[in-house]
Amino acid sequence: MPDIYALIPAAGSGSRMGAEIPKQYQMLAGEPLIRHAVRVLCAHARVAQVFVVLAPGDTHFRQIDWSAHKGRLEHLYCGGATRAASVLNGLMAMADAVEPDDWVMVHDAARPCLTGELIDRLIDALADDKVGGLLAVPVADTLKRADGHDRIAATVPRENLWQAQTPQMFRYRLLLEALRKAPAHKVTDEASAIEHMGLNPRLVMGNTGNLKVTWPEDMRLAEAALRIGR
Repeated sequence: MPDIYALIPAAGSGSRMGAEIPKQYQMLAGEPLIRHAVRVLCAHARVAQVFVVLAPGDTHFRQIDWSAHKGRLEHLYCGGATRAASVLNGLMAMADAVEPDDWVMVHDAARPCLTGELIDRLIDALADDKVGGLLAVPVADTLKRADGHDRIAATVPRENLWQAQTPQMFRYRLLLEALRKAPAHKVTDEASAIEHMGLNPRLVMGNTGNLKVTWPEDMRLAEAALRIGR
């Protein structure tokens, strides 16, 4: 039976947060942001191992005590200039540890509110899927397309629109091939690389609480969500 591995790209600078240290190392609920995602994935019995992709010059990761996850967590100093490059580099670096048909579950370091229940939901939904898929939620808000001058150009129908989340889970060999072939400027997440191959990833119902920290105000929302989940 194929194993399931997790890969967390964590080589970004998080410039939109406007802080002196990368976003993934800023404190959230008393711990570095990245630690929340790592803890949930390392604790999950169905995840064989967790790989974290870091920037080559990263000095923050080693300052955190990861001893609780010894044997379950491996860090790779091979991050690239983009998320797609970091994931691709990470996949190549972990090649000796995985089989071509093993699953790779890619998760954002800045999504600290992932739960074991959501991981199980994704794994169960994709167990026999030929392509793979991702957690996502239907778009609830009215969407506007701008004209480039802060004016509305059109209202976009929200029917059948979903907001992508992570984890996104695909077979190792398929994801590696997709990221190698897809034009870098068109890859905004792993699913988009798979789509470029003409395949249709499955949408698995996520949860709005599985939010991504992008802006400073998101830290307050994430902390509130973590408090409710405890």
